[in-house]
Amino acid sequence: MAKKLDPTLCRVKVGKELFVGGSPRMVRELRDLGFEVFLDLKFHDIPNTVAAACKAAVNLGVWMLNVHASGGRDMLLAAREAVAVGTTKLIAVTVLTSFTESALREIGVPVSVDEQVMRLAHLARDCGLDGVVSSAREAAMLRAAIQTPFVMVTPGIRLPAAAKDDQVRVVTPQNALRAGADYLVIGRPITAAEDPRAALVEIYSMINQENKI
Repeated sequence: MAKKLDPTLCRVKVGKELFVGGSPRMVRELRDLGFEVFLDLKFHDIPNTVAAACKAAVNLGVWMLNVHASGGRDMLLAAREAVAVGTTKLIAVTVLTSFTESALREIGVPVSVDEQVMRLAHLARDCGLDGVVSSAREAAMLRAAIQTPFVMVTPGIRLPAAAKDDQVRVVTPQNALRAGADYLVIGRPITAAEDPRAALVEIYSMINQENKI
């Protein structure tokens, strides 16, 4: 898949399935192809373990890595200490895009998705992280509350009329950018396309058009 794409048009994300199946070697191979890598392993553990994992990720030369904001203040501060400011971007996951309010209540979180996203985003900001992962549906709310350079990374991006698959809070690339997103995570619209490179070029053109408006 990576060889079908163009590192001048996109970065690539390595998630749990690829990392576990392919080992850290996959990150190095993607970097050798010219790609900057977002290591999407969503670390969530005791502070010392997360700090050690973050250091290992930085040593792999990744462009960006993430942790779960719900790991709490001590864990986030340990991650920040492990990743020097201005090197690898360190961001936090707020609420997964598959979550609904009923799913939050089921695990003991008695607030709305918006409230939980805002609470965790402020915690990440207070701990010195570079930004958050959240649905683009919350991007405008977050951008109004927390200004740049705090970045917003938005998964759940789908093209108009595309299936939602297993994600609930999804938006189009144009709407995500209008809401204040900085980086768009676009998976299946490209990886499941008959011609992934053509799909990437089409989306890149959409983004450039939006940025000119």
